[in-house]
Amino acid sequence: SEPDLEKGLEMRKWVLSGILASEETYLSHLEALLLPMKPLKAAATTSQPVLTSQQIETIFFKVPELYEIHKEFYDGLFPRVQQWSHQQRVGDLFQKLASQLGVYRAFVDNYEVAMETAEKCCQANAQFAEISENLKARSTKESKDQTTKNSLETLLYKPVDRVTRSTLVLHDLLKHTPVSHPDHPLLQDALRISQNFLSSINEEITPRRQSMTVKKGEHRQLLKDSFMVELVEGARKLRHVFLFTDLFLCAKLKKQIGGKSQQYDCKWYIPLTDLSFQMVDEAEAVPNIPLVPDEELDAMKIKISQIKNDIQREKRANKGSKVIERLKKKLSEQESLLLLMSPNMAFRVHNRNGKSYTFLISSDYERAEWRENIREQQKKCFKSFSLTSVELQMLTNSCVKLQTVHNIPLTINKEDDESPGLYGFLNVIVHSATGFKQSSNLYCTLEVDSFGYFVNKAKTRVYRDTTEPNWNEEFEIELEGSQTLRILCYEKCYNKTKLTKEDGESTDRIMGKGQIQLDPQVLQDKDWQRTVISMNGVEVKLSVKFTSREFSLKRMPSRKQTGVFGVKIAIVTKRERSKVPYIVRQCVEEIERRGMEEVGIYRVSGVATDIQALKAAFDVNNKDVSVMMSEMDVNAIAGTLKLYFRELPEPLFTDELYPNFAEGIALSDPVAKESCMLNLLLSLPEPNLVTFLFLLDHLKRVAERESVNKMSLHNLATVFGPTLLRPSEKDSKIPANPTQPITMTDSWSLEVMSQVQVLLYFLQLETIPTPDSKRQSILFSTEV
Repeated sequence: SEPDLEKGLEMRKWVLSGILASEETYLSHLEALLLPMKPLKAAATTSQPVLTSQQIETIFFKVPELYEIHKEFYDGLFPRVQQWSHQQRVGDLFQKLASQLGVYRAFVDNYEVAMETAEKCCQANAQFAEISENLKARSTKESKDQTTKNSLETLLYKPVDRVTRSTLVLHDLLKHTPVSHPDHPLLQDALRISQNFLSSINEEITPRRQSMTVKKGEHRQLLKDSFMVELVEGARKLRHVFLFTDLFLCAKLKKQIGGKSQQYDCKWYIPLTDLSFQMVDEAEAVPNIPLVPDEELDAMKIKISQIKNDIQREKRANKGSKVIERLKKKLSEQESLLLLMSPNMAFRVHNRNGKSYTFLISSDYERAEWRENIREQQKKCFKSFSLTSVELQMLTNSCVKLQTVHNIPLTINKEDDESPGLYGFLNVIVHSATGFKQSSNLYCTLEVDSFGYFVNKAKTRVYRDTTEPNWNEEFEIELEGSQTLRILCYEKCYNKTKLTKEDGESTDRIMGKGQIQLDPQVLQDKDWQRTVISMNGVEVKLSVKFTSREFSLKRMPSRKQTGVFGVKIAIVTKRERSKVPYIVRQCVEEIERRGMEEVGIYRVSGVATDIQALKAAFDVNNKDVSVMMSEMDVNAIAGTLKLYFRELPEPLFTDELYPNFAEGIALSDPVAKESCMLNLLLSLPEPNLVTFLFLLDHLKRVAERESVNKMSLHNLATVFGPTLLRPSEKDSKIPANPTQPITMTDSWSLEVMSQVQVLLYFLQLETIPTPDSKRQSILFSTEV
């Protein structure tokens, strides 16, 4: 369609300007390499050479030729982008560049020798060592110091890096070149040449995965088994653990060789009579748990969603099962990785004869469940024993037949006819609980599953000294393919000495736990449903209501334009004569005053009635709003700020630019990405830009206190990404498929993840130019 073509061609210009910026940087690196070459060559003919002519030839092999090729490419591209029109052609330049890749083959083949020679020369000659540490490259950005120091080693690696990026650049450009454009065939040709060239340089090996087979039943009975992550000398290892009637066994799956069937290798076992859950003395700290950055986990989730999308697409296209099998294999590898990297709550078991083992689990619920099952069984075990190596081998072999959990336990492994879980918002009111034997301080937490493992989503306040707590708190929980809601009830222990610290966790004791299945059929009708969860003698009363993505994410303009919620930001700032809306400033100020150390600030949901009260007060411009705020739970204030952005009739990043941000974040070349993302950001309308920069500074300050509030930049991006970017109704890609009213396709989660990525990108940028310098900082005018 016409406007889409325009958009694509517009993006093409952004991509090209990014390519120019990255070429400029690359040329400055090559120049820095060439700079010392002349004086070194001159010195080589004197009586005191620094290096011999042969050494110079080896170290700087092919660098002058690479410089010439790229200089010619840059000089050709620059004027064409300057005199830009949608008809402008650049394909011939890329084609020519691709045809000269042979020079890189020579460079790459010589690279190891060049590095070794440089290394030797540095050791032998202090003068050369000095030179090679301080190579100056012109800085292309208008920064204060015009040069940056690089070592010879980093600069010699640049061409290797550049050649591996050559196909990425072409992919980015082709994606935004219409098939009808005269450049299209030329760029495809260039891509074909580059791909052939690269695949001749690096051959890839794909690891093979094992298939699973199973039969039932042998004498010693298996009670429970599951995948778990063991912490071994600081490294995470995927294990399969088996709880038998008399022992606990930890095994790992052996790599399969040839056509052999699957086998386990026993890592260790503990007879149940000898097993205890270790009480950690204060002195003996829990081993350091290596955390995986959230961004990496997110990248895995994106990959998983993309592979699932591909599988669905192949199924619709009725492609051969080979393709689908390959994708499923890839999926299972990604899932294992996610399962391995995500948990970080310690679960420790101890063998009376001395050794302790640490597992990492993602949910307190599961940890409690394992402990209960083991303790229950221990009541029936009386004598210790040890297995001979033959017995152990037989037992381990039987695991193959006995195991009940065959796949990494992620929702993604479910067959298509099973429910893929719910996407949207679940409102939960935790009313009250009864059945406690004695009066204590009680609170609840809620967990839901997303991507197949459980995460803690909300926590009620502590109700002091009671046997019948009345919390009556409402939470809004975002669901990503969830199927189960779990609730845990804890006794808050203020007196630290009363309980031994178990597993170095908080000293609060779990009083009960229970769960309910989230059934799409039941939750369909949008009304509150009351339910009671019973857990060993305790009953907790809840109400739940579900709103699917289609409805929860509608941006509806407010009917009365006199308020602030649901009113365009430009109208509000104009009316207030302010640069940033009053509501945003007030909420941020209050949170900076007393919410910066609140655990889970912005992630933990506030009480819904408080948020509604604040919304009403801001809408009528109530003078007492600051007094109201000072008396409210800080999570409600965070919730009000999120709600304001969520209810903007048009997202802060605007409907018009949203597709461009989504395309920009997907660019593969980092230099092009930065140039593109900043240009886009600076083309936002003034009130949107100033408000975003104000919020961005605040969120960065929140993340500085991450050690206390547990909110990383990534967590904040997850909470705010969709709120700031999700387009309004007309532009959102909601599948018009009434047969699945409640479950959304994975393209949804992909879209949400891309929104998270965009915000995370800006949160992680060191500096963002201020709006005043905004006009000069753009590479060339954005008016076409």
